Amino acid sequence: MSPFMIGPYYRPQLTSMLSITHRATGVALAATSLALAWWLASLASGPEAYAQAMNCANSTIGRLLLLALGASLAFHFANGIRHLFWDAGRGFEIPTAYASGYAVLAFTLLAVLGLAWLLFLGGRSP
Repeated sequence: MSPFMIGPYYRPQLTSMLSITHRATGVALAATSLALAWWLASLASGPEAYAQAMNCANSTIGRLLLLALGASLAFHFANGIRHLFWDAGRGFEIPTAYASGYAVLAFTLLAVLGLAWLLFLGGRSP
């Protein structure tokens, strides 16, 4: 579809937005694997390197990045389960597709709220 159709002629739908977001979160999770490798390398490098990595993770920016990672992971996981049902030939009806899409969003919201509570109010360090 021509990009000029978006806006006045084409209204984005829940299913198309979830598909685009699924791809974006997949890319974000792949990029985050570099941070995981850095954390594992710091763990193997000794107490000083690990303490430095944990100081980064415990900062406000670090916690916000962990929250964004958790949101991406929760959404990508839930939408991946939805795609598995589609691969099995189930859930293609419009009402079911929208219900499962809203279920993915609800699960993501609950997961993000729980993770935000743990990171910012629960008193636990990541």
